[in-house]
Amino acid sequence: MGEDKKGAPEEDVAAAEDLMREHGVLNRILLIYEEGLRRLRAKEDVPPDVFQKPALLVRKFVEDYHEKLEENFIFPEFEKRKKLVDLVQVLREQHQAGRRVTDVILRNAVADHFGKEDARKDLVTACQAFIRMYRPHEAREDTVLFPALHKIVPAKHLKDLGEQFEKEEDRLFGDEGFEKTVDQVAAIEKQLGIYDLARFTPK
Repeated sequence: MGEDKKGAPEEDVAAAEDLMREHGVLNRILLIYEEGLRRLRAKEDVPPDVFQKPALLVRKFVEDYHEKLEENFIFPEFEKRKKLVDLVQVLREQHQAGRRVTDVILRNAVADHFGKEDARKDLVTACQAFIRMYRPHEAREDTVLFPALHKIVPAKHLKDLGEQFEKEEDRLFGDEGFEKTVDQVAAIEKQLGIYDLARFTPK
């Protein structure tokens, strides 16, 4: 795929692998939501940006980029071949449901709403619903949909899709859009004290 501006070769990421590593970003955001919910339950002081920052990343990176790739390029491959159409329909519906839930989080994760009990309750319900839906959603894509993609789409077309994804990423986020997004997620994790992977190891 050529070379980047520093002279190092650009990595050549296949379409399915590209989407799966983006699921890794989403999973880390789910952990951030869970930590915010834990702090609320523990009656700790929680600023609204604990929820607003990850929700903005969900809107920009997951919903407006990652899911659009799936909806515009991946799902149609199955629909036109009449393969896994029931699964694809549910996945499409869940994308729409996820956007509605993110709307609720963004609406309530602002200072003038966040202090109100009803707004917090709505935010908590929305975060819980988002986590509950997206864990099985992304797992089903990773274990059923994406592996099946290799069986129905020729390797050359998959390579072309990977290059299209890379161009779209560059268009929306500039060079190294994935890496920049990972850095933003890591910054929130550090702010919350959940960046260190070792803290998740059972004692």
